[in-house]
Amino acid sequence: METLYTEYNRYIYHLCLKLTRNKAEAEDLMQEVWLKVVRYESSIAEVDHVKAWLTTICMNTFRDRYRKNVRRSKHLIQQPEGLDVSLLDLIASDSTGVAELLEKQDVSVMIRHKISELDAIYRTTILYFYVHQYSLIEIADAMKVSIGTVKSRLFRGKQRLKDMLMEDDRTREYVVAT
Repeated sequence: METLYTEYNRYIYHLCLKLTRNKAEAEDLMQEVWLKVVRYESSIAEVDHVKAWLTTICMNTFRDRYRKNVRRSKHLIQQPEGLDVSLLDLIASDSTGVAELLEKQDVSVMIRHKISELDAIYRTTILYFYVHQYSLIEIADAMKVSIGTVKSRLFRGKQRLKDMLMEDDRTREYVVAT
């Protein structure tokens, strides 16, 4: 583990700095990344490309932090256009507060209803990722598939969900707004 840290610490720091554009946030993000690496230390032996694995952990950690910040924001519509605010980020996670649940209840109910109409494989993958906040690795382990399969199921599931939401007059305005 120490050699891994020595070899890739500067790379991870620079990647975090590039993502956050803030030294303090980059250091916080980097600390979270290394905590996850320690948590999955037993998986390192199975990793073929360590740098790519670390990059994925870093990108997912950054995305998770961003998603949590968006959920905390009460002004989703005022987010800069360049940021990719996914409609699925409006679904209440398992750890949201009461105020957020009340604020997003109508949209969440509509989206959950549409998710329940998805094929089981896509529904399960989307729920694991967006609602239960599982990492790609955790989903792959739980579903006994590769990470690439999880990514493709997420992509296809989101596409099908978006199509279903666009076909429904009640939900179309939320899809177009985000």
